[in-house]
Amino acid sequence: MRRLHIFASLTVLAAIATMIALGLWQLDRRAEKAALLALYRANLTQPALAFPAQPPVPDAALFRPSSLMCLQVTGWRTEAGRSATGVSGYRWIADCRIAAQGPQALVDMGITRNPTLRPNWAGGPVSGRITSEPSHMSLLDRFGGKTEVLRPMLIAATPAPGLAPSAPPSPDDVPNNHLAYAVQWFLFAGIAGIIYLIALRRRMRAG
Repeated sequence: MRRLHIFASLTVLAAIATMIALGLWQLDRRAEKAALLALYRANLTQPALAFPAQPPVPDAALFRPSSLMCLQVTGWRTEAGRSATGVSGYRWIADCRIAAQGPQALVDMGITRNPTLRPNWAGGPVSGRITSEPSHMSLLDRFGGKTEVLRPMLIAATPAPGLAPSAPPSPDDVPNNHLAYAVQWFLFAGIAGIIYLIALRRRMRAG
């Protein structure tokens, strides 16, 4: 029985130490994310650059102005989103051929409240800001450590006929909630410690 108590104590202490380490790691991640957000905000005032056709999008390219020539629209898809005025709707994203051979480019050509309204746009020059395509990774996959390589996408400044301009990408939409995660881990560690002390006290009284 004494060995069992020692093993239980070591297990609880190891769990508490792990929670504290995770909290400290989240604090480090918070500082890294703050530096990354500062880079994103600086990108808003940088000059235009060539559209990065290959994923992943470099951090130095996100939110910067760019342009491309859509030679042909090879497909459309819709994603939930909001317009530049804050109205929710369906974003129409075109899959554009930008070269005779090679990678294609995704272009957000605007938003509408009607998901069946197919844009009347066959291609042409497009200018806007660089972002990444919408992610479809589940929260469970994120906790499981899975990664997702997102393709670059251009948010068109001028929408296709019949569409409203989509909201331009903004660093303000990138969350920096690592402090909240750190506080949660520290709270978990504190609660586990309190529960362990209560259980230990009861055992001592029973003994």
